[in-house]
Amino acid sequence: MAWIVLIISGLLEAVWATALGKSEGLSKLTPSIVFVIAIIASMAGLAYATRTLPIGTAYAVWVGVGAVLTIGYAMVTGVESISIIKIVLLLMIVAGIVGLKLLHD
Repeated sequence: MAWIVLIISGLLEAVWATALGKSEGLSKLTPSIVFVIAIIASMAGLAYATRTLPIGTAYAVWVGVGAVLTIGYAMVTGVESISIIKIVLLLMIVAGIVGLKLLHD
């Protein structure tokens, strides 16, 4: 259960990071509200996951999932350029996350 919550928390990290960018320094109301709700839920999920997972592993997975999804979303929406090297590097992050999961079991 901790792994599922951790992955969802990583997804929420991507939500709050994207909302923060769209809030223009917390000056736009709707993205600012999304940011606050998502960051609280994301942190709560990370805290829950660390009850059973080592903090280093949990944090690395949380950040990795959030980073990959944030960059992936930016690439799909055209905010970030797409290149083969970026995709390979993102896949390396995903491989690291999978490796941490496999080593934990």
